[in-house]
Amino acid sequence: MKSLTSDISHYILSLLDSGHSTCQISALTKVSIGSISALHSEHCPALPKSLGGHPAKLSSSDIRYAQHLISSGKTENAVQVTKILCDTTNKSISAYTTHRGLKSAGMMAVTKKKMPFLSARHRRERMDWALKYKDYTVEDWKKVVWSDETKINRLGSDGKKWIWKKKGENTGKVLYDRMVEGTLKFGGGSVMVWGCILWEGVGYACKIDGKMDKHLYTAILEDDLQASIEYYGKTPGEVIFQHDGDPKHMSGKAMDWLEDNGFEVLTWSAQSPDLNPIEHVWGYLKRRLGEYERPPTGMIELWDRIQVEWEKIPVSFCQKLIESMPRRVAAVLKAKGGHTKY
Repeated sequence: MKSLTSDISHYILSLLDSGHSTCQISALTKVSIGSISALHSEHCPALPKSLGGHPAKLSSSDIRYAQHLISSGKTENAVQVTKILCDTTNKSISAYTTHRGLKSAGMMAVTKKKMPFLSARHRRERMDWALKYKDYTVEDWKKVVWSDETKINRLGSDGKKWIWKKKGENTGKVLYDRMVEGTLKFGGGSVMVWGCILWEGVGYACKIDGKMDKHLYTAILEDDLQASIEYYGKTPGEVIFQHDGDPKHMSGKAMDWLEDNGFEVLTWSAQSPDLNPIEHVWGYLKRRLGEYERPPTGMIELWDRIQVEWEKIPVSFCQKLIESMPRRVAAVLKAKGGHTKY
């Protein structure tokens, strides 16, 4: 290393002490980076060393602004944020840089959940519903019979299936059989099912044959709803019946039958599957059906499996879902009628 004069050495040390980087000092003094680093190590080892690299393209204020754009709903992803940052800072910034900046600030990218669209009217109705039932306790919710219909596919395409694989496995153009879930363009088939749950457990489930209309729905109420409450030793006057606002449910024929038979009906708001605990029961049932080693050979075998797995649904599972109702109501109030995590 070339010997440095005392004045130059003191000047370099003062620049280091004031926070200048090695590269900045080298540009100012024309002294090599190696000589400056040696002085740094010998005379002021406690001072933090520069990490090197080019200056960050995003300042802390840029990252805070990016967070604000996301949290305020003005943008949804790093690409949209980057476009605004480029326009406001006159810098050339990549979406990857923005992604890293948001991640360093504690944010993370997640998949948007698919939920029913909520118009202003839907939000008002959900808010009114929550205000009406905000004082209901778990004891009140125990009286409700929850009902719904769902479609169950024979080939189990109701949800994703996951599989483990080794690192680097299946990186070529050929897929291993165990990593593929076979589908058919035709001949898969599905079954429509109506069911209900009570605090005491699952009620009756029935297969919907043909097109569901007000006549068939009323027949289901008369046969399967009645049988469900009778099975648990209840009368219509001891329960509150829940169904959604489907036109078949709200038909004069169905509503007259419920009134004539002494059923109180729970008020319901449109676009609110998150408020019906039976939705999670359907998910549980479909997962259990997906655990069979082979798909059912036809609709008869599928329905047989549905009946077997429906009867196995634990009472404790139904009760846990019904116990969540006060929290669901509170979530709707907090969201001002908007979406909830349920």
